Amino acid sequence: MAIKRRTKVDSGFSMSSMTDIVFLLLIFFLVTSTLVNPNALKLLLPKSTGQVSAKATVSVSIKHYPEQNTVSYHINGNKKPVAFSEIEPEIVELLQYEDDPTFSIYADETVPVKEVVALMNIAKRQHFKVIMATSPE
Repeated sequence: MAIKRRTKVDSGFSMSSMTDIVFLLLIFFLVTSTLVNPNALKLLLPKSTGQVSAKATVSVSIKHYPEQNTVSYHINGNKKPVAFSEIEPEIVELLQYEDDPTFSIYADETVPVKEVVALMNIAKRQHFKVIMATSPE
């Protein structure tokens, strides 16, 4: 007695799920490629459209007091101000064991450029990378 199957096995392969995956990957790579910004130093103060993905382990904040025409420096968000002459040794001490020593500069928008450049000169002397922190637009 020969038993015949009523249903046939479909040997075809549906490509709709594969095209969905490829489409999602394409969207993912397009979105992430626009977020990557090769510039580590942003001078668009205080706002910029691009953000840097590198992480700095040390931050130096500069606060400007226009009434007294003075500035104060703060390392790693410490409320106690640090004298400019003490900044370089402290940064060197904090970054001495880092593989890729990087520090970020958080400058108030009223800070004179010469103060920011002085911190950049410290980074150049010590061969550190600098990230200029900006706020997104």
